[in-house]
Amino acid sequence: MLRSICLSVLASVLLVACAETPAQLGPDGKPLPKLYRIRASDVSAIQFRMLDSVNALRQAAGSDQVQLNAQLNAAAATHARDMAVQNRPWHFGSDGSSPLDRVARVGYLGALVGENISETYETEIETLGAWMEQPDTRRVITAPEASDMGFAWFQESNGKIWWTLVMGDSSGPQVVSAPIPSADLSGPTQ
Repeated sequence: MLRSICLSVLASVLLVACAETPAQLGPDGKPLPKLYRIRASDVSAIQFRMLDSVNALRQAAGSDQVQLNAQLNAAAATHARDMAVQNRPWHFGSDGSSPLDRVARVGYLGALVGENISETYETEIETLGAWMEQPDTRRVITAPEASDMGFAWFQESNGKIWWTLVMGDSSGPQVVSAPIPSADLSGPTQ
């Protein structure tokens, strides 16, 4: 009898442990997002998942496929980290650099087509979906002249992710930006 009771209690505990806990809902009634933690071993998988997704969207838009470019990946990674340092999503570096400057600095021999950025806790695919909802960022992704793509991110310890996607065109001449003037970018002095 005692054995039956113990087995029943054990079975109940196991059933409770296996039961799914309901998703917590936010004020909008939608499930709260789960933290998307990126491991170092995920880098190439994420970049190629994004490349495949971008190419599927480009194909649907009638544009040729793009390929990952190591130099554009480096420009994207530099800017993602710099946005985190600045704690703001924008296209200018803490040194005043533009996307054109960053592409030239890494030695990319093509022309910059465009740059998309995001500050979010969402996955790369959710971020791509958000970019596709806006005409200006969708244009960068589906630009017919693009032949190369760079994609990188920086994730803070709290889970926030700074995404950067750079599209380039290696079929034409390189567009070189003007040199960055020397300036104190720390803000105005009193």
